[in-house]
Amino acid sequence: MMPTATSADHRAAPPPDIDVRGRVVRWVHGHPVGFLIGPAVLFVLTMMVLPVAFTIWLSFNRWTGGVRNDPEWVGLANYERLISDDRFFEALERTIWFTSVAVIIETVLGVAIAVLLNREFMGRGLVRTLLLMPMIATPVAIALIWRLMYEPNLGVLNKVLEAVGLGPSEFVANTDRALAFLILVDVWQWTPIIILIVAASLAAQPRDVYEAAAVDGASAWQTFRRITLPMIRPAIVVAMVFRVIDALKTFDIIWVITQGGPGFATETLNIYIYKQNFEAGGLGYAAALLNVFFAIVVGLALLLLRFRRSRP
Repeated sequence: MMPTATSADHRAAPPPDIDVRGRVVRWVHGHPVGFLIGPAVLFVLTMMVLPVAFTIWLSFNRWTGGVRNDPEWVGLANYERLISDDRFFEALERTIWFTSVAVIIETVLGVAIAVLLNREFMGRGLVRTLLLMPMIATPVAIALIWRLMYEPNLGVLNKVLEAVGLGPSEFVANTDRALAFLILVDVWQWTPIIILIVAASLAAQPRDVYEAAAVDGASAWQTFRRITLPMIRPAIVVAMVFRVIDALKTFDIIWVITQGGPGFATETLNIYIYKQNFEAGGLGYAAALLNVFFAIVVGLALLLLRFRRSRP
């Protein structure tokens, strides 16, 4: 006789959907790390790695964009063109100059102001709020305001100069000084981020070290140089890394105020890449420029981080 299924056998065999759900639950419990970081890894691969890989591939092609013409493989031709491109090296020099001067000034001012704000005085909270406000506004809005202030005929800055007896200035319309006035805008907007990071580091430092220095008769400068500066050095380097990366990529304030002019006086690497991509139609060459630019940014960031890990 054939065996017959009992009611217990029917209870022992779960429906297919419950069995699949159970397998998924067991896999999640057995691989919690993969379950938790898997979506993040997938997002990074989709939104970061693939665009970078496409940019690298595009740099070996000549392409003006559009659907009617396909990319043409040219190998290293775009990089060979880059080596002999004087405009590229001039834009790179302006980018390095803009970044170096802006970050140095922002770091010195930011550390000095953070140290001052670390002391108790009336209205300290209000001063902190006012100093951090430039960082909150969008760069395009700030650039529009400064563009109006720099306007030679109607700008408020020339009105102030005339009120104190000084002659009017061309500001960003002058090829020799235009980049310096753009650096001023960047310093005004981004010094607060240095203040914020350094002030947070100062607030976390132990007070007994300063009390011991005061008992030993150390001056304010000796305390800052021998105690404060070594302790906040990692925070300063981190702030500088953020600012170097961000300043190298500065586009909006330059484009809104000068669009790289007058002439090529304020054409940094970002502006030059933008013009090659959208105005000259050289997507392949612009991709090669981007790859070189990316290598420069990564190299400077690694150099600063290595300095942070070195012994003072």
